Amino acid sequence: MAHFKSGLWLTLWIIAFTFPANAQLIVTTPAFPADVDEVEVIFNASLGNGGLAGYTGEVYAHTGVITDLSSSPSDWKYVKTNWGQNTPATLLERIGDDLYKLTIGPSIRQYYNVPASETILQLAFVFRSGVKVNNQWLEGKTETGGDIFAEVYPDGLFTRFNFPVASALLSEPGEEIIIESVSNEADSMFLFINESLTKSVAGNNLLDTIISPESGKNYVKILAKNQFETAVDSFYFYVRQPAIIQELPGGIIDGINYINDSTVTLCLYAPFKEHVFVIGDFNNWEFEDEGYLFRTPDEKRYWITLNNLEAGKEYIFQYLVDGNIRIGDPYAEKVSDPWNDKYISQTSYPGILSYPATKTTGVATVLQTSKTPYTWEVDNFQAPPKSELIVYELLVRDFVAKHDYQTLIDTLDYLKRLGINAIELMPFSEFEGNSSWGYNPNFYFAPDKYYGPENDLRRFIDECHKQGIAVIMDMVLNHSFGTSPMVMLYWDAANNRPAENNPWFNPVPKHDFNVGFDFNHESPDTKELVNRVVKFWIENYKIDGYRFDLSKGFTQKNTLNNTTAWGLYDASRIAIWKAIADTIWSVNPNAYVILEHFAENAEEKVLANYGMMIWGKMSDEYANAAKGSSTSNNFNWASYKARGWDEPNLISYMESHDEERIMYRILKEGSVANPAYRTRDTTIALQRVQLANVFHYMIPGPKMLWQFGELGYDISIDFNGRTGEKPIKWNYTQDYRRRTLKNIVSSLIKLRQSHEVFSTTDFTLALSGYQKKIQLNHPDMKVLVIGNFDVYPGSMVPGFPETGKWYEYFTGDSLSVTSVSDAIELRAGEYRLYTNVRLTKPETGLGIGETDETNVVIADFPYPNPLNEGQLIVPFYLFEDTDMEISVTDLSGRIVSQIYSGRLSAGEHRLKWNAAADIKPGIYIVTARTPSFSKSFRVVLQ
Repeated sequence: MAHFKSGLWLTLWIIAFTFPANAQLIVTTPAFPADVDEVEVIFNASLGNGGLAGYTGEVYAHTGVITDLSSSPSDWKYVKTNWGQNTPATLLERIGDDLYKLTIGPSIRQYYNVPASETILQLAFVFRSGVKVNNQWLEGKTETGGDIFAEVYPDGLFTRFNFPVASALLSEPGEEIIIESVSNEADSMFLFINESLTKSVAGNNLLDTIISPESGKNYVKILAKNQFETAVDSFYFYVRQPAIIQELPGGIIDGINYINDSTVTLCLYAPFKEHVFVIGDFNNWEFEDEGYLFRTPDEKRYWITLNNLEAGKEYIFQYLVDGNIRIGDPYAEKVSDPWNDKYISQTSYPGILSYPATKTTGVATVLQTSKTPYTWEVDNFQAPPKSELIVYELLVRDFVAKHDYQTLIDTLDYLKRLGINAIELMPFSEFEGNSSWGYNPNFYFAPDKYYGPENDLRRFIDECHKQGIAVIMDMVLNHSFGTSPMVMLYWDAANNRPAENNPWFNPVPKHDFNVGFDFNHESPDTKELVNRVVKFWIENYKIDGYRFDLSKGFTQKNTLNNTTAWGLYDASRIAIWKAIADTIWSVNPNAYVILEHFAENAEEKVLANYGMMIWGKMSDEYANAAKGSSTSNNFNWASYKARGWDEPNLISYMESHDEERIMYRILKEGSVANPAYRTRDTTIALQRVQLANVFHYMIPGPKMLWQFGELGYDISIDFNGRTGEKPIKWNYTQDYRRRTLKNIVSSLIKLRQSHEVFSTTDFTLALSGYQKKIQLNHPDMKVLVIGNFDVYPGSMVPGFPETGKWYEYFTGDSLSVTSVSDAIELRAGEYRLYTNVRLTKPETGLGIGETDETNVVIADFPYPNPLNEGQLIVPFYLFEDTDMEISVTDLSGRIVSQIYSGRLSAGEHRLKWNAAADIKPGIYIVTARTPSFSKSFRVVLQ
């Protein structure tokens, strides 16, 4: 609908009345309320999202106003109560079944206590149950889950259509369209169809019925007038013909097909549907012949070619299916989200598109021709062998404060120095919300914008590859969530689940651990989707492999209410996974396929021997041992050989995103049996984590650690809710005890990478009880690891494989073994790592780096030094935002270069100096300064 009044009021009119849910959900008396009026609001709970339909308890309004100072429709002002607070002023009166009345008075301005200096534009509502039902509030909102708005009018004449309630209407030939229009102060009203006057009445109400013609777009206008003013409202209706049957052009696949710089062919897979329109920026979001999709002869696909697009321009668009389903393209590589994009800062995502809130509802998608391709610096990265993987699992949101890829790039030096050779990112394809673990996906081909633009992701992967670090994508294909276009296309509203004819999803999940909506992985359509997804990220982002979430759920065997049966050997599930792995390896034969499986060993063995890698959860065992418990503390299952597997394809771990942090468990549950050695003491607890790490890394096979585990992260997984944001604890590096733990972890990782013995297949394990040991044998070296997990001193026979000189790695001490049956005394929590070849003693003591007493850690000296090619890298870490200046001077104090001057955010940074060609070889001074810190280094330019 279009209103005659000023542009501002036109915009607000569209927001308030364009979409049916808003106009139907509430009715106001008077119909055109001013801020000085008392207003009755009638709420129909059976409409909109129906969240309060049938509810018989008290209903309250969560309500505020939109004023001329509001920044967006979500920026409510003068909200009456906090969420969940019940007051008489916000209690609705029940006036019938699902009908409620709220009286706002003595005037709108007085009810909300809005200053006279502010203009009230709209009333805003969410209606709520007075008490929680099944531990959650029942909410009355719009059909799409949005807030409800009613316009507040200034003085003057206004008119509107009460019916129809939409600004655009789809119709069929001969269909009756009921017209009802009202005005506040009109003395006469006139109805026009396609600019021809069809009816006029005296007064301020007009009723009529029109019959839709044969085809095309038709415009309906109401004109209201009185002696002083004229007001206009309008809508259009499009008369739809049956879909035109036409073959799909050759080479076109489902999704967005870029033909050239100005042409795109869209193809939507939608069996059983009757008709589809495309609406978007390219046609002003209106129904028209040029946006009506062809149907293929098999009635499974709809397609259209869009011409005359502007090269390089981003266009937001949607499909309207069967007149009432608005979805984005399932294969789109970028989405426009009405609920979440507005909270993403320009810093995280520069130039983020504004959602067309006055044009449509629901998640839309983006197409762009002639997109500038990313230029990869590393084209043929050789990922580390599976058996040598040290995977660092992280959630961008909880690892770097700015939660973006650029800051993550700045932190790679830290991870490289730690020694890891793979990073596993928790899910980053588009998911619902912004702050999330990411296991609630809706679009599988689009990077979530909360972490930054797509090319920042590519740049992060490129930088990882330059550092020799593989990137593993956490992929969620067990399920999808409700804003997925594939869920929405076939939806059973009556049962609030996917419809029986949904090509991709099971109406009822097949296992108890499902969240969201369960994929049917035996469906050919799901198989096609999965194949497209797993190829896409390797081909377009050079991902080195996947960790698949809930891989045990990829089955059609129904095990609801029987989790034991869910984990039993399932040949059909094995076949599904072999087919997925084969698809991945057809693109990259060396790609990692990692499963979070947790099925019985007979099944995992088949998958591992086929070449897949399996998560080996050992969190309880390591935590129990570190706590000083004598039960459930056997590490034996961390070995692939103990499981009877042929290949070392078990990724064992002490912590993951899903497990309680080992340090937290020790501090909360650790043994206090020995008053002189209480494991709940922070210093002792950190030493116990050292002990656990020594055994974790010395068992042959790939390993994984969770972010900040190398620093003894001790915040519970349930802090701020299980999936809620967690404190980012880079300040741990200021604690020498935690730096020592980090250095020990780093030394263990690098030790594994330096000697073949740590990949040997000739090893024995004795990992039950308090005293544990590992023996590794290789022609080049033998290794013996022993440790005492008791809270009291203990004696054990290490069982050295031979007599002679043995060297303790961490202390550098030597031991002459004259009898392999002699016992060794170990203090509580003590560990030793012996080799029969002397190795360089690692620097673990107080940790690397130099720390001032405020907010800077120079994490390492600038490198390389000397500079052979004139490029210097200065790595450092900031604990809080600060001003930083880094300059280069010669020995006389003359500044020859300014590396950086300005404000820097908290986090790790790498700043580069490229020495100019006219700077002579010699000694130079690099100085880093903040308001509270100064540090200088000598560097040599050759």
